[in-house]
Amino acid sequence: MSELPRSAGTRPVIMEILAGKPIWWCSCGCSNNQPCCDGSHKLAAPGYAPVKVQLDETAKVALCLCKKTRNPPYCDGSHK
Repeated sequence: MSELPRSAGTRPVIMEILAGKPIWWCSCGCSNNQPCCDGSHKLAAPGYAPVKVQLDETAKVALCLCKKTRNPPYCDGSHK
């Protein structure tokens, strides 16, 4: 198995998150529904758990795909 967390890309995903509607960010990189969790960590990366993202106001955010961010789930430029 590859080193975890697995990088799912080299650029962030810009995503609009609706106020009060949570999404679950994949922290392991194994999800086939990036940047959102699809439960793949249960078998592929049991030590990882998704991160809940819930905003008070609807906003566009840059979600990390490289999984190296120091501010999960948000991109901090670590992919560079």
